[in-house]
Amino acid sequence: MTTDALRQCFAPSADSYDRMMGRYLPELAPAFADAAGVRPGMRLLDVGCGPGGLTVELVRRSGAHRVAAVDPTPPFVEACRSRNPGADIRQAAAESLPFADGEFDAALASLVVGFMKEPSTGIREMARVTAPGGIVAACFWHHERMPALGLFWQAASSLDPSIAGDLRRPGATEGELPALLAEAGLVDVEAGTIRASAEYADFGDWWTAYTLGVGPIGGYYQSLRETHREVLREECRELLGRPAGRFALEATAWFARGVVADAKGQR
Repeated sequence: MTTDALRQCFAPSADSYDRMMGRYLPELAPAFADAAGVRPGMRLLDVGCGPGGLTVELVRRSGAHRVAAVDPTPPFVEACRSRNPGADIRQAAAESLPFADGEFDAALASLVVGFMKEPSTGIREMARVTAPGGIVAACFWHHERMPALGLFWQAASSLDPSIAGDLRRPGATEGELPALLAEAGLVDVEAGTIRASAEYADFGDWWTAYTLGVGPIGGYYQSLRETHREVLREECRELLGRPAGRFALEATAWFARGVVADAKGQR
């Protein structure tokens, strides 16, 4: 699936995204902001903000007037703007940020590096708009420890071995995020993992999110015939242990942060 096709997959609605990935953001966003070193009073940029799950946390910490966010998807921009009144929310891609050099104290990208058209360009743009001594940080799912994605693709692969799923996305394996930051010229690069969990009312609540056309999973689901969808659904139910009621899933994301060097290569 091409990058343009992937972006189209995200287009259905902000509510659809909230049901799939957004339910992890109440825990992931604060953990990511903590790991990035976000402090009150900082000028902050959320790159690839989606409907605004991280933006809400940045506004809570630093105030709407110090927060900006961008996303290339119009419905997400509208949702983020409505959820964060007073923040500077714009439609733009990570590879071409509409801000001046050194405008922010920190630029963060949550769960988006793997969907950037050119991740290295996107990270360099984040560094460009961040002041010397400021922070650039990114996180992306560790797919072997993200059941909401991994179980679906495992089930799909058992039915069609040619399916690669999300496993090969930039940033999804150990070492890729810090390498991207170092390549962009950031210094004092640190890396690790952060965790978040989400609750589901039952298996139907978990499964419905995958039928809404969000992301690569949604695109793959919609490409299937109805009979194949049912087989996939039952395989997922088995892999989840056939839950009868409410259950929770914990996920892990890779994380990296670096410091923008000055003209002499120093922080």
